[in-house]
Order: sequence, then structure tokens, then C-alpha cells
Amino acid sequence: MVSRLLAVAVLFLLTSSAALAAPHGAFDGAELGWAWALPFVGILLTIATGPLLFTRVWHHHYDKLALAWGAATLLPIGWLYGPQIAGAAFVHAALGEYLSFIVLIFALYVVAGGILVTGSLRGTPSVNTIILTFGTVIASVVGTTGAAMILIRPLLRANAHRPSNAHVVVFFIFLVCNIGGALSPLGDPPLFIGFLRGVSFFWTTEHLWLQTLCVSAALLAVFAVIDIAFARREPAAEKAQPIAIQVHGLINLVLIALIIAAILGSAIWRPEVTFDVYGTPVELQNLLRDAALVVVALLSLWLTPDEHREANGFSFEPIREVAILFAAIFICIIPVMAMLQAGADGRFAPLLAAVTTPGGEPHNVMYFWLTGMLSGFLDNAPTYLVFFGLAGGDATTLMTTLAPTLAAISMGAVYMGALTYIGNAPNFMVYAIASERGVHMPGFFGYMAWSFGILIPLFILLSWLGV
Repeated sequence: MVSRLLAVAVLFLLTSSAALAAPHGAFDGAELGWAWALPFVGILLTIATGPLLFTRVWHHHYDKLALAWGAATLLPIGWLYGPQIAGAAFVHAALGEYLSFIVLIFALYVVAGGILVTGSLRGTPSVNTIILTFGTVIASVVGTTGAAMILIRPLLRANAHRPSNAHVVVFFIFLVCNIGGALSPLGDPPLFIGFLRGVSFFWTTEHLWLQTLCVSAALLAVFAVIDIAFARREPAAEKAQPIAIQVHGLINLVLIALIIAAILGSAIWRPEVTFDVYGTPVELQNLLRDAALVVVALLSLWLTPDEHREANGFSFEPIREVAILFAAIFICIIPVMAMLQAGADGRFAPLLAAVTTPGGEPHNVMYFWLTGMLSGFLDNAPTYLVFFGLAGGDATTLMTTLAPTLAAISMGAVYMGALTYIGNAPNFMVYAIASERGVHMPGFFGYMAWSFGILIPLFILLSWLGV
């Protein structure tokens, strides 16, 4: 059924009459009404309610639901604007945004999944706080995905004996999957996009270290208090054994270094060779980078003993789920992003006007909140790109004269990616792994109760202090 629906959609896009094309012959966000956002709202609500309200249907058919919402976006574009416009929009979403995103996530997932941490870790409040601190520190070096994949399974094993352990994973998502990645382009996809747009590698390290330190320290303190409270209500634990940690699959640390080198190389080496694929420019260095990342992932599968991945409980299902759902999100977001990019002429004009003061200066607090809130629901990488362009798009000016604005955009995109499971790719991946391992994770809205209750007051304080 899915293959037939996909075939019909592709055939329609390739053969529809060009006479149905819109008068302007382009997909103009200024012309789009709110109805175009319905598929995007639909995929978000499906992700939010599926695991809660129709669990069995969700786990067996989430791919079909994702495909249906993607078709609900592309087919109307093809019908009203013509198959050329729909095809170009699809290719741009696939090659210009989604492919590099998912290839990097896949490589980090596979390589980090080959690193096995064993030992006598027991999930006491002090041990959990140490693990979260370590993960927060390394997230800007190996990426939030890499840090999450290395540490989530040891953390789950350490806390498997505890009746209440979902809060540990929630704070893990806050810190390791998001906020810890704020200090380098390697840490989080939005900052990597900024790096490719000309922001220097260490700019975020120099300008965001204090804010990131304060937010992380506050969250770790809150976590320690909450974890101690949960631990006191649990049955008396067995006497803890001396901590002895062993790390297996060390070849994967070398492979992570190769991933970092491939990313840096694609940004430094620019041969100015570009291929036009149905209107989407694809640069040679990016193609080679993505190919190198796939090769690194395959090397990890070849060089890592199978027993290491088996001990980790490694499977491809979490990354498969992330790949399918984010493919639907990247398709359904096409009209939403077009509406945002229309600026003052689009439906989101009131939101975009809010980032400018009456005197024409950037309103940095509003940049922080709008970038952040949209990042939590629209995925933080494309949202960062929109507001980066809205602030002028010139990296030199943003790093100097408008440095507070770039800092606000960067913090909003990275920090508030933690507000929902879909704000940043590792969030949903960690949720999927924890659920697969038997942790009773909160649903989409339950998680938001945690994130809004804890993070929003902290971000309000950060705004009051001047972002």
C-alpha cells in the first residue's frame, strides 16, 4: 500500500499538466494561507499523540502515517503550482537540507553505538550528576548525537534498578542532547549551519561559554535535588560497589575524529564545484563529506565486534524511526518555511516584526525567544537559518556589530531545542532508545510539562540578565 501511494504521488508530480501551474510560476510564501501549515501541524500532533493514544498502530504503521502527511504536503503543491515546483521543493528539502542532516546523525549513531562502557556504575544521584556533567562537557566536541549515543545506554543500565528513572533521561535530553552542544559548530546542527555560512569556529565558544556554564550548572543543581528526592522515596539500595569503568570499541573514538575531520574539511576546502540538481545547488565538498561519513559508519560496523553492539542493545530501529519521521517533518515544513521566509509579506509577519525595535534595531530578547520557541517545534537547524537571514545574513557583521543578536539566535536555537522531543534529532532518538529499554518515558505533552516547567523560568531569568 505504501509503495503504491508513493508511486502514485511520484507519477502525479512527473505527469501533471503544467497548465495547472500558479500564475507566478513559483512557490511564493507570501501567497500561502494558514491551511498550508495543516500537514505540518498534523505530523507534529501524530508524533505527539501516536505513542500515547494508539501505541500498537503507531509502532507498526508510523512510516505510513509519515508518508501520508508528506503526500498531503507535496500533492497540493503539485496540483496548484505544477509538478516542476513540487519536484524542486522536494529535491531542495531532500538534498539541500535533509540528506546531510540525517547522514551525520546516522554516522554518529552507528559509531557511538560501537563504544561500550561497562563497569559497576550504579545510578545514585551523585553518579547520575557526574554522568550528565561529563556528557554536557563532551557534547560540543563529539556532537550532541555522539555524546548521547555514547552515554545513554550506560546511564540506562546504571538506573535500571530504580523504579523512578524517567526524570534522569529527561534531564539527559536537556543537557547532553541540547545545551551541552552550544560551544562549537560540531555540537549542534544550527551552529554547524552558521559555520558553513561564515561564522568562525570558535565564535560560539568565546561568546556563549558563560551563559552555557550558568544554564548547565543551574540545571545540574536542579537535577541533583530532584534525583535525591526520588531516591529517598525508593527502597533502600544495596551497598554500592567500587566504581570500575572499562571502555571497549576504542577504534570508534578514532572514527569520531574522522567524522570531525570530514566536517571541518568540507567547510575549509571549497573547490567551487557545484552540481545543479533540479534547481538545488549541491557542492562537491558536501557530497564528499557525506560519502566519507557513510564510509566511516560502515567501517565502524566492520571493525567493531558484534558483541559490543549486542551488549549495548544496539539496533537500527531508533535511527530508522528518526530518519522516517524527520523526512516527513522536512517535507511538511516546506510551506511553513516559505511563509517564514516571506517576511513582512507572509502570514508570520507579526512574529517577524517583533524582532525589530521601533527604532529599527534588532530586539535581541525577541530573537532569542522567537528563534527558541520555533526551534522547539520546527526543528532548530532550519529555524536558525531563517533568523540568521532575517538578521542580515552577513557573518562578519553578525560576529562583530551584531554579536549580541547572533548570540541570541544561537542560544535560542540550541537551548530551546530541548523544549520538545522533535526540537533536535537526538531528543527523539534518546526517547526511542529509553522506551525500547523499558523506561516509562513521558509522552510528547508530558515531556513538555517537564521542559516548560523547568527550562522556561530559567530562560526568563537569562533574558532578564540580558541574554
